[in-house]
Amino acid sequence: PPRGSYQLIVRKIEPMGLGALQLAFQQLHSKLTAEGLFEQSHKQPLPTCPQRIGVVTSPTGAAVRDFYEVLRRRWPTAEVLVFPCRVQGEGASKEIAEAIKMAERLQPSLDVLVVTRGGGSLEDLWCFNEEVVVRALFAAQVPTVSAIGHEIDVTLADLVADLRALTPTEAAERIVPAVSEVK
Repeated sequence: PPRGSYQLIVRKIEPMGLGALQLAFQQLHSKLTAEGLFEQSHKQPLPTCPQRIGVVTSPTGAAVRDFYEVLRRRWPTAEVLVFPCRVQGEGASKEIAEAIKMAERLQPSLDVLVVTRGGGSLEDLWCFNEEVVVRALFAAQVPTVSAIGHEIDVTLADLVADLRALTPTEAAERIVPAVSEVK
């Protein structure tokens, strides 16, 4: 129409191409790769039959329930200790790193430590790409397993852990043998 008009309100502008999170991921990945944090030579082997298993996750999420159910079916004698923390949102990365450090101080010590949560968007999983979490996993003396999201999700925590499991369920399957196999 002769008197029509449009108004455009811009609240945010990002560079064309990579999004801000993907760019931040690539920059931190390059920095930590240069420091050698992802090198295979730093990876620890997992114990064959772990008896004390720590799990850093949200105690109310489906990931911990799935992990626990598979673990109980396969290796019911294992003791599972949950180190509760938020697994997404503001401040979650610091809580995850603190939970990892707390698990490290536990006596008697753990045989293996699993950091896990279910799937989500890049933004939901972002706390597992934070430098504080990656460095806490790298510094861990106990063997670590990262089981973040689903098969297609890859975080920096996955790359630094001693073992990457595709899902929380697969983490349980890979860290303990089935009793029937051992018998």
